[in-house]
Amino acid sequence: MNGNSSSRPSRPSRPRKPAPPRRRMGPERPPVEDPARLAALDTLRAVRQRDAYANLVLPKLLRERRITGRDAALATELAYGSARAQGLLDAVIGACSDRALSDVDGLLLDALRLGAYQLLRTRIPAHAAVASTVDLVRGGQGSGAAGFVNAVLRRITQQDEAAWIDELAPDPDTDPIGHVALANAHPRWIAQAFAEALGSRDEPLREALAADDSRPEVHLAARPGEVSAEELAAMTGGEVAPYSPYGVHLESGAGDPGDLDPLREHLAVVQDEGSQLCAVALTNVPVEGSDERWLDLCAGPGGKAVMLGALAALNGGTLDAVELAPHRAELVRKATKGLPITVHVGDARETELPEGGFDRVLVDAPCTGLGALRRRPEARWRRQPSDVAPLTRLQRELLTKALKLVRPGGVVAYVVCSPHLSETVGIVADVARRTGAERLDTKEFFPGVPNLTDPHNVQLWPHLHGTDAMFCALLRRPAEG
Repeated sequence: MNGNSSSRPSRPSRPRKPAPPRRRMGPERPPVEDPARLAALDTLRAVRQRDAYANLVLPKLLRERRITGRDAALATELAYGSARAQGLLDAVIGACSDRALSDVDGLLLDALRLGAYQLLRTRIPAHAAVASTVDLVRGGQGSGAAGFVNAVLRRITQQDEAAWIDELAPDPDTDPIGHVALANAHPRWIAQAFAEALGSRDEPLREALAADDSRPEVHLAARPGEVSAEELAAMTGGEVAPYSPYGVHLESGAGDPGDLDPLREHLAVVQDEGSQLCAVALTNVPVEGSDERWLDLCAGPGGKAVMLGALAALNGGTLDAVELAPHRAELVRKATKGLPITVHVGDARETELPEGGFDRVLVDAPCTGLGALRRRPEARWRRQPSDVAPLTRLQRELLTKALKLVRPGGVVAYVVCSPHLSETVGIVADVARRTGAERLDTKEFFPGVPNLTDPHNVQLWPHLHGTDAMFCALLRRPAEG
Protein backbone atom coordinates (compact mmCIF):
# COMPACT_ATOMS: atom_id res chain seq x y z
CA MET A 1 0.00 0.00 0.00
CA ASN A 2 0.92 3.65 -0.15
CA GLY A 3 3.86 5.08 1.75
CA ASN A 4 3.47 8.25 3.81
CA SER A 5 5.41 11.49 4.11
CA SER A 6 5.59 13.67 7.18
CA SER A 7 4.51 16.62 5.01
CA ARG A 8 1.65 14.76 3.39
CA PRO A 9 -1.23 13.13 5.26
CA SER A 10 -1.86 9.53 4.43
CA ARG A 11 -4.64 8.97 1.94
CA PRO A 12 -7.67 7.27 3.47
CA SER A 13 -8.27 3.84 2.04
CA ARG A 14 -11.43 3.47 0.06
CA PRO A 15 -14.06 1.27 1.67
CA ARG A 16 -14.45 -1.90 -0.31
CA LYS A 17 -17.79 -2.02 -2.04
CA PRO A 18 -19.86 -5.08 -1.24
CA ALA A 19 -19.63 -7.93 -3.70
CA PRO A 20 -22.45 -8.04 -6.23
CA PRO A 21 -25.30 -10.33 -5.22
CA ARG A 22 -25.14 -13.86 -6.45
CA ARG A 23 -27.12 -14.53 -9.56
CA ARG A 24 -30.07 -16.82 -9.25
CA MET A 25 -29.23 -20.33 -10.23
CA GLY A 26 -30.94 -21.60 -13.34
CA PRO A 27 -30.28 -23.48 -16.52
CA GLU A 28 -26.76 -22.65 -17.73
CA ARG A 29 -26.33 -21.52 -21.30
CA PRO A 30 -23.53 -23.26 -23.18
CA PRO A 31 -20.24 -21.34 -23.43
CA VAL A 32 -19.99 -19.15 -26.53
CA GLU A 33 -17.26 -20.17 -28.94
CA ASP A 34 -14.59 -17.43 -28.95
CA PRO A 35 -11.52 -18.50 -30.94
CA ALA A 36 -9.66 -15.20 -30.49
CA ARG A 37 -9.90 -15.13 -26.70
CA LEU A 38 -9.22 -18.85 -26.45
CA ALA A 39 -6.01 -18.42 -28.47
CA ALA A 40 -4.98 -15.57 -26.18
CA LEU A 41 -5.73 -17.66 -23.09
CA ASP A 42 -3.80 -20.64 -24.43
CA THR A 43 -0.84 -18.34 -25.11
CA LEU A 44 -0.84 -17.05 -21.53
CA ARG A 45 -1.02 -20.63 -20.32
CA ALA A 46 2.00 -21.65 -22.40
CA VAL A 47 3.97 -18.67 -21.08
CA ARG A 48 3.17 -19.62 -17.48
CA GLN A 49 3.51 -23.39 -17.72
CA ARG A 50 6.41 -23.79 -20.16
CA ASP A 51 8.26 -20.48 -19.94
CA ALA A 52 7.31 -20.10 -23.59
CA TYR A 53 7.60 -16.85 -25.53
CA ALA A 54 4.27 -15.26 -26.41
CA ASN A 55 5.53 -13.91 -29.74
CA LEU A 56 6.44 -17.46 -30.79
CA VAL A 57 3.40 -19.28 -29.40
CA LEU A 58 0.61 -17.04 -30.62
CA PRO A 59 1.47 -16.82 -34.34
CA LYS A 60 1.67 -20.61 -34.47
CA LEU A 61 -1.74 -20.95 -32.80
CA LEU A 62 -3.28 -18.44 -35.20
CA ARG A 63 -1.97 -20.37 -38.19
CA GLU A 64 -3.00 -23.77 -36.85
CA ARG A 65 -6.49 -22.60 -35.95
CA ARG A 66 -6.87 -20.47 -39.09
CA ILE A 67 -7.67 -17.35 -37.11
CA THR A 68 -7.31 -14.29 -39.32
CA GLY A 69 -8.44 -10.71 -39.71
CA ARG A 70 -10.11 -8.98 -36.79
CA ASP A 71 -10.07 -12.13 -34.67
CA ALA A 72 -6.30 -12.45 -35.10
CA ALA A 73 -5.83 -8.79 -34.23
CA LEU A 74 -7.95 -9.22 -31.08
CA ALA A 75 -6.07 -12.34 -30.01
CA THR A 76 -2.76 -10.53 -30.50
CA GLU A 77 -3.82 -7.48 -28.50
CA LEU A 78 -5.19 -9.55 -25.62
CA ALA A 79 -2.33 -12.07 -25.42
CA TYR A 80 0.53 -9.61 -25.68
CA GLY A 81 -1.20 -6.92 -23.64
CA SER A 82 -2.09 -9.29 -20.80
CA ALA A 83 1.45 -10.68 -20.70
CA ARG A 84 2.96 -7.21 -20.77
CA ALA A 85 0.76 -5.83 -17.97
CA GLN A 86 0.94 -8.90 -15.73
CA GLY A 87 2.30 -7.17 -12.62
CA LEU A 88 -0.30 -4.42 -12.69
CA LEU A 89 -3.10 -6.90 -13.41
CA ASP A 90 -1.99 -9.14 -10.54
CA ALA A 91 -2.04 -6.21 -8.12
CA VAL A 92 -5.62 -5.39 -9.07
CA ILE A 93 -6.73 -9.04 -9.08
CA GLY A 94 -5.19 -9.54 -5.66
CA ALA A 95 -7.11 -6.55 -4.31
CA CYS A 96 -10.39 -7.99 -5.62
CA SER A 97 -9.95 -11.62 -4.63
CA ASP A 98 -10.70 -13.28 -1.31
CA ARG A 99 -7.79 -15.64 -2.00
CA ALA A 100 -4.07 -14.93 -2.13
CA LEU A 101 -2.80 -15.10 -5.70
CA SER A 102 -0.54 -17.97 -4.70
CA ASP A 103 -3.69 -19.94 -3.81
CA VAL A 104 -5.44 -19.26 -7.13
CA ASP A 105 -5.22 -22.12 -9.63
CA GLY A 106 -2.91 -21.18 -12.49
CA LEU A 107 -5.55 -21.78 -15.14
CA LEU A 108 -7.92 -19.39 -13.38
CA LEU A 109 -5.21 -16.80 -12.90
CA ASP A 110 -4.54 -16.83 -16.65
CA ALA A 111 -8.22 -16.19 -17.28
CA LEU A 112 -8.38 -13.46 -14.65
CA ARG A 113 -5.45 -11.67 -16.23
CA LEU A 114 -7.10 -11.90 -19.63
CA GLY A 115 -10.37 -10.52 -18.27
CA ALA A 116 -8.72 -7.81 -16.17
CA TYR A 117 -6.72 -6.59 -19.16
CA GLN A 118 -9.91 -6.19 -21.18
CA LEU A 119 -11.56 -4.26 -18.35
CA LEU A 120 -8.65 -1.95 -17.60
CA ARG A 121 -6.85 -1.43 -20.88
CA THR A 122 -9.25 -1.90 -23.79
CA ARG A 123 -12.51 -0.35 -24.96
CA ILE A 124 -14.30 -3.68 -24.81
CA PRO A 125 -17.55 -3.16 -22.85
CA ALA A 126 -17.29 -4.44 -19.31
CA HIS A 127 -20.22 -6.82 -19.65
CA ALA A 128 -18.66 -8.39 -22.76
CA ALA A 129 -15.24 -8.71 -21.13
CA VAL A 130 -16.69 -10.40 -18.04
CA ALA A 131 -19.11 -12.67 -19.90
CA SER A 132 -16.56 -13.84 -22.45
CA THR A 133 -13.99 -14.65 -19.76
CA VAL A 134 -16.53 -16.49 -17.64
CA ASP A 135 -17.55 -18.51 -20.71
CA LEU A 136 -13.94 -19.55 -21.28
CA VAL A 137 -13.60 -20.71 -17.68
CA ARG A 138 -16.95 -22.50 -17.55
CA GLY A 139 -16.11 -24.37 -20.73
CA GLY A 140 -12.77 -25.53 -19.34
CA GLN A 141 -13.09 -25.67 -15.54
CA GLY A 142 -16.81 -25.75 -14.80
CA SER A 143 -19.38 -23.53 -13.14
CA GLY A 144 -17.71 -23.28 -9.71
CA ALA A 145 -14.51 -21.83 -11.14
CA ALA A 146 -16.57 -19.61 -13.44
CA GLY A 147 -18.41 -18.16 -10.46
CA PHE A 148 -15.13 -17.22 -8.74
CA VAL A 149 -13.81 -15.53 -11.88
CA ASN A 150 -17.11 -13.71 -12.37
CA ALA A 151 -17.03 -12.33 -8.81
CA VAL A 152 -13.43 -11.07 -9.09
CA LEU A 153 -13.94 -9.44 -12.47
CA ARG A 154 -17.14 -7.72 -11.38
CA ARG A 155 -15.23 -6.18 -8.46
CA ILE A 156 -12.57 -4.96 -10.89
CA THR A 157 -15.25 -3.14 -12.89
CA GLN A 158 -15.94 -0.86 -9.92
CA GLN A 159 -12.91 1.33 -10.82
CA ASP A 160 -10.93 2.21 -13.91
CA GLU A 161 -7.18 1.72 -14.29
CA ALA A 162 -6.27 5.20 -13.03
CA ALA A 163 -8.31 4.75 -9.86
CA TRP A 164 -6.80 1.33 -9.16
CA ILE A 165 -3.29 2.77 -9.62
CA ASP A 166 -4.13 5.62 -7.25
CA GLU A 167 -5.25 3.08 -4.67
CA LEU A 168 -2.56 0.42 -5.07
CA ALA A 169 0.65 2.15 -6.24
CA PRO A 170 3.25 3.51 -3.79
CA ASP A 171 2.92 7.18 -2.94
CA PRO A 172 4.47 9.24 -5.78
CA ASP A 173 5.98 11.72 -3.31
CA THR A 174 7.82 9.16 -1.20
CA ASP A 175 8.48 6.48 -3.83
CA PRO A 176 8.26 8.02 -7.31
CA ILE A 177 10.01 5.10 -8.99
CA GLY A 178 7.74 2.53 -7.37
CA HIS A 179 4.68 4.54 -8.37
CA VAL A 180 5.63 5.00 -12.01
CA ALA A 181 6.75 1.37 -12.21
CA LEU A 182 3.33 -0.01 -11.22
CA ALA A 183 1.49 2.60 -13.28
CA ASN A 184 3.36 1.45 -16.38
CA ALA A 185 3.44 -2.26 -15.56
CA HIS A 186 7.16 -2.68 -14.88
CA PRO A 187 8.97 -4.38 -12.01
CA ARG A 188 10.47 -1.76 -9.74
CA TRP A 189 14.06 -2.92 -10.31
CA ILE A 190 13.73 -2.38 -14.06
CA ALA A 191 12.26 1.09 -13.55
CA GLN A 192 15.22 1.83 -11.26
CA ALA A 193 17.67 0.67 -13.95
CA PHE A 194 15.97 2.92 -16.52
CA ALA A 195 16.09 5.87 -14.11
CA GLU A 196 19.83 5.41 -13.60
CA ALA A 197 20.48 5.19 -17.33
CA LEU A 198 18.35 8.26 -18.03
CA GLY A 199 19.67 10.19 -15.04
CA SER A 200 16.09 11.06 -14.09
CA ARG A 201 13.22 9.85 -11.92
CA ASP A 202 10.82 12.38 -13.41
CA GLU A 203 9.26 12.98 -16.84
CA PRO A 204 11.98 11.23 -18.92
CA LEU A 205 11.46 8.07 -16.86
CA ARG A 206 7.67 8.27 -17.19
CA GLU A 207 7.98 8.74 -20.94
CA ALA A 208 10.42 5.84 -21.29
CA LEU A 209 8.27 3.42 -19.30
CA ALA A 210 5.09 4.51 -21.07
CA ALA A 211 6.70 3.92 -24.48
CA ASP A 212 7.99 0.58 -23.24
CA ASP A 213 4.47 -0.31 -22.13
CA SER A 214 2.93 0.28 -25.56
CA ARG A 215 2.65 -2.07 -28.51
CA PRO A 216 5.49 -1.35 -30.96
CA GLU A 217 5.45 -1.00 -34.70
CA VAL A 218 6.97 -3.78 -36.79
CA HIS A 219 10.34 -2.81 -38.25
CA LEU A 220 11.72 -4.36 -41.42
CA ALA A 221 15.24 -4.18 -42.85
CA ALA A 222 15.72 -4.22 -46.61
CA ARG A 223 18.54 -6.50 -47.69
CA PRO A 224 21.31 -4.23 -49.06
CA GLY A 225 21.97 -4.81 -52.72
CA GLU A 226 18.58 -6.50 -53.26
CA VAL A 227 15.96 -3.86 -52.59
CA SER A 228 15.86 -0.28 -51.33
CA ALA A 229 13.91 0.94 -48.32
CA GLU A 230 11.65 2.91 -50.66
CA GLU A 231 10.92 -0.17 -52.74
CA LEU A 232 10.30 -2.28 -49.65
CA ALA A 233 7.89 0.32 -48.28
CA ALA A 234 5.96 0.28 -51.55
CA MET A 235 5.79 -3.55 -51.51
CA THR A 236 4.57 -3.76 -47.92
CA GLY A 237 2.49 -0.61 -47.52
CA GLY A 238 4.85 0.60 -44.82
CA GLU A 239 6.71 3.84 -44.20
CA VAL A 240 10.41 4.46 -44.77
CA ALA A 241 12.21 4.57 -41.40
CA PRO A 242 13.46 7.96 -40.20
CA TYR A 243 17.08 6.99 -39.50
CA SER A 244 18.14 3.65 -40.96
CA PRO A 245 18.88 3.73 -44.70
CA TYR A 246 17.42 0.21 -44.95
CA GLY A 247 14.48 0.47 -42.55
CA VAL A 248 10.72 0.32 -43.04
CA HIS A 249 8.03 0.63 -40.37
CA LEU A 250 4.70 -1.21 -40.43
CA GLU A 251 1.77 -0.44 -38.16
CA SER A 252 1.27 -2.80 -35.25
CA GLY A 253 -1.58 -5.19 -35.85
CA ALA A 254 -0.88 -5.31 -39.58
CA GLY A 255 -0.72 -9.12 -39.50
CA ASP A 256 2.10 -11.63 -39.49
CA PRO A 257 5.05 -10.00 -41.31
CA GLY A 258 6.28 -13.49 -42.21
CA ASP A 259 3.43 -13.66 -44.70
CA LEU A 260 4.80 -10.74 -46.70
CA ASP A 261 6.30 -11.63 -50.09
CA PRO A 262 9.57 -9.67 -49.56
CA LEU A 263 10.29 -11.69 -46.41
CA ARG A 264 9.44 -15.03 -48.00
CA GLU A 265 11.72 -14.12 -50.91
CA HIS A 266 14.59 -13.11 -48.56
CA LEU A 267 14.53 -9.50 -49.72
CA ALA A 268 13.99 -8.28 -46.15
CA VAL A 269 14.00 -9.41 -42.52
CA VAL A 270 12.15 -8.33 -39.40
CA GLN A 271 14.65 -6.21 -37.47
CA ASP A 272 14.29 -3.27 -35.13
CA GLU A 273 15.60 -0.04 -36.58
CA GLY A 274 17.97 0.35 -33.64
CA SER A 275 19.59 -2.99 -34.43
CA GLN A 276 20.00 -1.90 -38.04
CA LEU A 277 21.67 1.34 -36.98
CA CYS A 278 24.16 -0.48 -34.74
CA ALA A 279 25.19 -2.90 -37.50
CA VAL A 280 25.52 -0.13 -40.09
CA ALA A 281 27.55 2.04 -37.70
CA LEU A 282 30.25 -0.63 -37.53
CA THR A 283 30.59 -0.57 -41.32
CA ASN A 284 30.82 3.24 -41.49
CA VAL A 285 33.94 3.67 -39.35
CA PRO A 286 36.99 4.40 -41.55
CA VAL A 287 39.81 1.86 -41.32
CA GLU A 288 43.21 2.06 -42.92
CA GLY A 289 44.43 -0.87 -44.97
CA SER A 290 42.45 -4.02 -45.63
CA ASP A 291 38.68 -4.07 -45.17
CA GLU A 292 37.64 -7.44 -46.51
CA ARG A 293 37.11 -9.79 -43.58
CA TRP A 294 34.39 -9.13 -41.03
CA LEU A 295 33.20 -11.13 -38.04
CA ASP A 296 29.86 -11.45 -36.23
CA LEU A 297 30.92 -12.99 -32.93
CA CYS A 298 27.44 -13.77 -31.51
CA ALA A 299 25.42 -14.24 -34.66
CA GLY A 300 22.19 -16.09 -33.78
CA PRO A 301 19.47 -15.88 -34.92
CA GLY A 302 21.00 -13.97 -37.82
CA GLY A 303 19.36 -10.58 -38.27
CA LYS A 304 22.53 -8.51 -38.01
CA ALA A 305 24.47 -11.21 -39.92
CA VAL A 306 22.15 -10.64 -42.89
CA MET A 307 22.85 -6.91 -42.79
CA LEU A 308 26.61 -7.30 -42.34
CA GLY A 309 26.88 -10.13 -44.88
CA ALA A 310 25.04 -8.15 -47.55
CA LEU A 311 27.17 -5.05 -46.91
CA ALA A 312 30.34 -7.16 -46.91
CA ALA A 313 29.34 -8.62 -50.28
CA LEU A 314 28.87 -5.13 -51.73
CA ASN A 315 32.30 -4.27 -50.34
CA GLY A 316 33.91 -7.34 -51.94
CA GLY A 317 34.47 -8.96 -48.59
CA THR A 318 33.28 -11.90 -46.48
CA LEU A 319 31.73 -12.44 -43.08
CA ASP A 320 32.44 -15.14 -40.50
CA ALA A 321 29.65 -15.78 -38.01
CA VAL A 322 30.00 -17.61 -34.67
CA GLU A 323 27.04 -19.05 -32.76
CA LEU A 324 27.10 -21.28 -29.70
CA ALA A 325 23.77 -23.08 -30.13
CA PRO A 326 23.57 -25.44 -33.13
CA HIS A 327 19.88 -24.71 -33.80
CA ARG A 328 20.53 -20.96 -33.79
CA ALA A 329 23.54 -21.48 -36.08
CA GLU A 330 21.20 -23.23 -38.49
CA LEU A 331 18.90 -20.20 -38.35
CA VAL A 332 21.87 -18.03 -39.31
CA ARG A 333 22.65 -20.29 -42.28
CA LYS A 334 19.07 -20.13 -43.51
CA ALA A 335 18.76 -16.38 -43.03
CA THR A 336 22.03 -15.63 -44.85
CA LYS A 337 21.64 -18.05 -47.74
CA GLY A 338 23.37 -16.70 -50.85
CA LEU A 339 25.66 -14.34 -48.93
CA PRO A 340 29.45 -14.75 -48.51
CA ILE A 341 29.14 -16.02 -44.94
CA THR A 342 30.81 -18.91 -43.12
CA VAL A 343 28.99 -20.04 -39.98
CA HIS A 344 30.97 -21.56 -37.10
CA VAL A 345 29.34 -23.41 -34.19
CA GLY A 346 31.02 -23.00 -30.82
CA ASP A 347 31.79 -20.76 -27.86
CA ALA A 348 32.94 -17.38 -29.19
CA ARG A 349 35.30 -16.99 -26.24
CA GLU A 350 37.17 -20.14 -27.29
CA THR A 351 36.97 -19.88 -31.06
CA GLU A 352 40.04 -20.94 -33.00
CA LEU A 353 39.58 -18.17 -35.56
CA PRO A 354 42.87 -16.31 -36.01
CA GLU A 355 43.60 -13.49 -33.61
CA GLY A 356 44.18 -10.24 -35.44
CA GLY A 357 42.55 -11.75 -38.52
CA PHE A 358 39.53 -9.45 -38.91
CA ASP A 359 39.05 -5.85 -39.97
CA ARG A 360 35.67 -5.35 -38.26
CA VAL A 361 34.04 -7.35 -35.45
CA LEU A 362 30.50 -7.12 -34.10
CA VAL A 363 29.86 -8.26 -30.52
CA ASP A 364 26.07 -8.42 -30.21
CA ALA A 365 26.40 -9.83 -26.72
CA PRO A 366 23.83 -11.86 -24.77
CA CYS A 367 22.14 -9.51 -22.32
CA THR A 368 19.09 -9.03 -20.11
CA GLY A 369 17.10 -7.74 -23.08
CA LEU A 370 15.66 -4.89 -20.99
CA GLY A 371 15.76 -2.72 -24.10
CA ALA A 372 13.30 -4.91 -26.01
CA LEU A 373 10.65 -5.51 -23.37
CA ARG A 374 7.94 -3.99 -25.55
CA ARG A 375 8.58 -6.71 -28.16
CA ARG A 376 8.86 -9.55 -25.62
CA PRO A 377 5.80 -8.99 -23.50
CA GLU A 378 6.45 -11.56 -20.76
CA ALA A 379 10.18 -10.87 -20.41
CA ARG A 380 9.91 -8.07 -17.83
CA TRP A 381 8.32 -10.47 -15.33
CA ARG A 382 10.72 -13.31 -16.12
CA ARG A 383 14.01 -11.45 -15.71
CA GLN A 384 15.48 -10.97 -12.23
CA PRO A 385 18.17 -8.64 -10.84
CA SER A 386 20.32 -11.73 -10.21
CA ASP A 387 20.54 -12.26 -13.99
CA VAL A 388 22.74 -9.20 -14.45
CA ALA A 389 26.03 -10.31 -12.82
CA PRO A 390 26.62 -13.53 -14.82
CA LEU A 391 25.73 -11.72 -18.04
CA THR A 392 28.20 -8.91 -17.37
CA ARG A 393 30.98 -11.46 -16.85
CA LEU A 394 30.14 -13.02 -20.21
CA GLN A 395 29.90 -9.62 -21.91
CA ARG A 396 33.31 -8.59 -20.58
CA GLU A 397 34.89 -11.82 -21.82
CA LEU A 398 33.30 -11.52 -25.28
CA LEU A 399 34.38 -7.91 -25.79
CA THR A 400 37.91 -8.74 -24.63
CA LYS A 401 38.04 -11.64 -27.10
CA ALA A 402 36.75 -9.44 -29.91
CA LEU A 403 39.58 -6.97 -29.38
CA LYS A 404 42.02 -9.85 -29.80
CA LEU A 405 40.35 -11.11 -32.97
CA VAL A 406 40.32 -7.71 -34.67
CA ARG A 407 43.56 -6.58 -36.27
CA PRO A 408 45.50 -3.53 -35.02
CA GLY A 409 43.68 -0.51 -36.39
CA GLY A 410 40.49 -2.52 -36.85
CA VAL A 411 37.13 -1.68 -35.26
CA VAL A 412 34.87 -3.50 -32.80
CA ALA A 413 31.20 -2.68 -32.17
CA TYR A 414 29.88 -3.68 -28.75
CA VAL A 415 26.08 -3.90 -28.86
CA VAL A 416 23.49 -4.93 -26.28
CA CYS A 417 19.72 -4.52 -26.22
CA SER A 418 19.70 -3.06 -22.73
CA PRO A 419 20.13 0.33 -21.05
CA HIS A 420 21.34 -1.20 -17.77
CA LEU A 421 24.52 0.68 -16.86
CA SER A 422 26.28 -2.49 -15.71
CA GLU A 423 25.81 -4.01 -19.18
CA THR A 424 26.65 -0.88 -21.14
CA VAL A 425 29.00 1.89 -20.05
CA GLY A 426 30.39 -0.21 -17.22
CA ILE A 427 31.53 -3.00 -19.55
CA VAL A 428 32.98 -0.67 -22.18
CA ALA A 429 34.90 1.50 -19.73
CA ASP A 430 36.37 -1.52 -17.94
CA VAL A 431 37.47 -3.39 -21.07
CA ALA A 432 38.87 -0.25 -22.71
CA ARG A 433 40.94 0.44 -19.60
CA ARG A 434 42.24 -3.13 -19.44
CA THR A 435 43.07 -3.47 -23.14
CA GLY A 436 44.03 0.07 -24.10
CA ALA A 437 41.39 0.13 -26.83
CA GLU A 438 40.51 3.54 -28.23
CA ARG A 439 36.90 4.57 -27.58
CA LEU A 440 35.49 6.31 -30.64
CA ASP A 441 32.82 9.01 -30.79
CA THR A 442 30.09 6.51 -31.60
CA LYS A 443 27.34 9.07 -32.24
CA GLU A 444 29.33 10.33 -35.25
CA PHE A 445 28.35 7.09 -36.99
CA PHE A 446 24.63 7.47 -36.26
CA PRO A 447 24.02 10.40 -38.63
CA GLY A 448 20.73 12.21 -38.28
CA VAL A 449 19.78 10.48 -35.03
CA PRO A 450 18.84 13.11 -32.40
CA ASN A 451 19.19 13.16 -28.60
CA LEU A 452 22.62 11.51 -28.46
CA THR A 453 24.73 13.22 -25.82
CA ASP A 454 27.27 10.67 -24.53
CA PRO A 455 30.81 11.52 -25.74
CA HIS A 456 31.64 7.85 -26.44
CA ASN A 457 28.51 5.70 -26.60
CA VAL A 458 25.05 5.67 -28.15
CA GLN A 459 21.98 4.75 -26.13
CA LEU A 460 18.75 4.61 -28.12
CA TRP A 461 15.29 4.76 -26.48
CA PRO A 462 11.74 3.91 -27.55
CA HIS A 463 10.38 7.28 -26.38
CA LEU A 464 13.12 9.30 -28.07
CA HIS A 465 13.89 7.34 -31.22
CA GLY A 466 11.05 4.87 -31.73
CA THR A 467 13.55 2.00 -31.53
CA ASP A 468 14.37 -0.61 -28.94
CA ALA A 469 16.70 0.65 -26.21
CA MET A 470 19.83 -0.47 -28.04
CA PHE A 471 23.30 0.44 -26.79
CA CYS A 472 26.33 0.69 -29.08
CA ALA A 473 29.98 1.53 -28.45
CA LEU A 474 32.69 1.56 -31.10
CA LEU A 475 36.29 0.77 -30.17
CA ARG A 476 39.48 0.62 -32.20
CA ARG A 477 42.36 -1.74 -31.41
CA PRO A 478 45.51 0.32 -31.07
CA ALA A 479 48.06 0.03 -33.87
CA GLU A 480 51.09 -2.03 -32.96
CA GLY A 481 54.31 -0.36 -32.08
